[in-house]
Amino acid sequence: MNGPAPKLHTQDATPIALHDRAMDNLRYIRETMERSGSFTHVSGIGGVAMGLVALVASCFAVTASSELIWLTVWFEAAAVSLAIAVYSMARKSKSEGMSVMSGPGRRFTWNVIPPLAAGAALTFALLQMGALQLLPGTWLLLYGTSVVTGGSYSVRSVPLMGAAFMCVGALALLTPPAWGDFWMAAGFGGLHIVFGVVIWRKHGG
Repeated sequence: MNGPAPKLHTQDATPIALHDRAMDNLRYIRETMERSGSFTHVSGIGGVAMGLVALVASCFAVTASSELIWLTVWFEAAAVSLAIAVYSMARKSKSEGMSVMSGPGRRFTWNVIPPLAAGAALTFALLQMGALQLLPGTWLLLYGTSVVTGGSYSVRSVPLMGAAFMCVGALALLTPPAWGDFWMAAGFGGLHIVFGVVIWRKHGG
């Protein structure tokens, strides 16, 4: 009566196999959604705050008594705005229980960086040449380019804002240099506020 031992483990193995398969399917679905999703954590409130910083900076810049003071005003405004952008996006992501460096967020970031790096290099080159009058147009144009490229992974309002920045930057390069601060206020101030309000109302936060 020594027949084959009963396979007692079969009933236990089936639920384990089903559980593993379900987890694999969930992981696949999550990764697919991350790859195909849009980065919706651009903050409208942050955009409005950045616009207000730019408007204040333009008031100081237009009365600057030297080129060094003018540069300092805009560099400080850029640093404050960058901090606002990073903080506001991280805060919006956290409130929705996601990481700002999720799949779409990571692609958004990597597409924003190259035009900004090009802008930094051109800023140094123009300063070396003493061509400060070209900086407003250059900054607006390349910032707009970065928003367009990053915005291809975000909601529609973001690339539209980038395109508007590019148009303002082109106008700044085509008009008299004395208009530079006006275009800086219109772009970094006005466009940030207008599109910030749109993003705030349509996409929350």
